[in-house]
Amino acid sequence: MNSTDGAPGPLQGLRVLELAGIGPVPFAGMMLADMGADVIRLDRVGRGAHAADVDELRHTSINLRGKRSLSVDVTTPQGRDVVLRVIETCDVVLEGMRPGVAERLGLGPDDCMARRPDLIYGRMTGWGQTGPYAQVAGHDINYLALAGVLEGIGRPDSPPTPPLALVGDFGGGAMFLLFGVMAALHEVTSSGRGQVVDAAMTEGAALLNTMNYSMSAAGAGTTERGEHFLSGAAPHYDAYRCSDGHWISIAANEPQFYAELRDALGLDGKEWDDQHDRALWAWRKVQLDTLFGSATREQWCERLEGRAICFSPVLDMHEAAEHPQSLERQSFLSREGVLQPAPAPRLSRTPARVGARPPKIGEHTIDLLTELGFGPESVRQWEIDGVIGSRADSD
Repeated sequence: MNSTDGAPGPLQGLRVLELAGIGPVPFAGMMLADMGADVIRLDRVGRGAHAADVDELRHTSINLRGKRSLSVDVTTPQGRDVVLRVIETCDVVLEGMRPGVAERLGLGPDDCMARRPDLIYGRMTGWGQTGPYAQVAGHDINYLALAGVLEGIGRPDSPPTPPLALVGDFGGGAMFLLFGVMAALHEVTSSGRGQVVDAAMTEGAALLNTMNYSMSAAGAGTTERGEHFLSGAAPHYDAYRCSDGHWISIAANEPQFYAELRDALGLDGKEWDDQHDRALWAWRKVQLDTLFGSATREQWCERLEGRAICFSPVLDMHEAAEHPQSLERQSFLSREGVLQPAPAPRLSRTPARVGARPPKIGEHTIDLLTELGFGPESVRQWEIDGVIGSRADSD
């Protein structure tokens, strides 16, 4: 179960500085905060173009939950020195800017590790820190395209289908950034030396595709879009539209599940015997389309749930939160009216915790500077000069 009572998580004592950005780096920081790390977000002074930079919308920025906000103008010498002083107290820095930007700000790996030699400096970009594409602009769809992943997603008669930025930005990016950071944190316990984690979304997405490389090498898979049995080519592994416009999913890959599917649906003819006869797949799809389109999603749930078929209804985000499985495990929560997934995965002894609400811009600036020993007169002058931003600036 997730903890909501302030109990320490497994990463208690770990301090992370996250340079402000959007998407996968804040998501990585959120996961660390969920596990108990003290994550400090370095916010811009003033307001930017994103919801995460606007106080009125901060409560909707789920990726910021559980963090503290430090607002500093790092383009000033005083601001840069303040941030470097904070970094002296940190174990990890996370940043997702284009290669070279952090260096130009005076906050690159060399600058930071000069202050903290055992620092783990986690960087994430689309293409990586080096190579001919390092400075090329891009987004999730571009990274998947170059990784050889996008071409395989979608139907044969449709263009490649972008998978909601989940595979590149968050799967290939944030998750591999976290994996690299945790590996480096383990290594530093024996060497005492920090290092840079260079996480490229393109490489992470390609690595997620490892199974398909194995299947292709063994002659068991295909690289043609929509022809892979896991991409919807197989009639027994697909989503089907019901009479009410909702959908259900079937994944009866194994022989025992396929046999159960046939029994549940009354598919008795010999044309259903050989599960892997591709010559019959298109015909079978037409039959299943018609069959599943004859009843509502709820009716199919009543008929098929509980049978060994690998069946589930296709739910939207709000329906997912209300499903009995989600309710039993408290897989979702609502805070200030914002529905959001609960922390994952579950740890038995030191569970993740649902941290504080997303902070206002600069909400913790004064507290953090006080912790670092800066005098009140210096802090007040920096506020006057616009070097730092505090919660008072947002009110």
